[in-house]
Amino acid sequence: MSPRRNRPRGGERSENPVRLPGQDRYGLESTESWRDEEWIVRQVGGGAAVKHYRCPGCDQEIPPGMPHVVVWQRQAGVDDRRHWHKACWSARDRRGARLHKSRQAPRY
Repeated sequence: MSPRRNRPRGGERSENPVRLPGQDRYGLESTESWRDEEWIVRQVGGGAAVKHYRCPGCDQEIPPGMPHVVVWQRQAGVDDRRHWHKACWSARDRRGARLHKSRQAPRY
């Protein structure tokens, strides 16, 4: 007797997957208030994280494959996005962004 299949076979996939409001191919998107400004927060799953990023909350690297959040100000646009660890974004009121101010430091 062969084992039972828990997944549908290859030809049964939908061309247009159903998405929730506020969700695009990278994850759920929400709006949060912080420092009297509106911030857009997008959850990024491990499968969609394909590059190395630097978290501004702890100044540590976010490796590819690690779930995290992408945050930007509503009026600033997506060019000013920052990738944060989920725990660092949750603790943003208890710790400030550690940005380097020296000449040789990379811009985050």
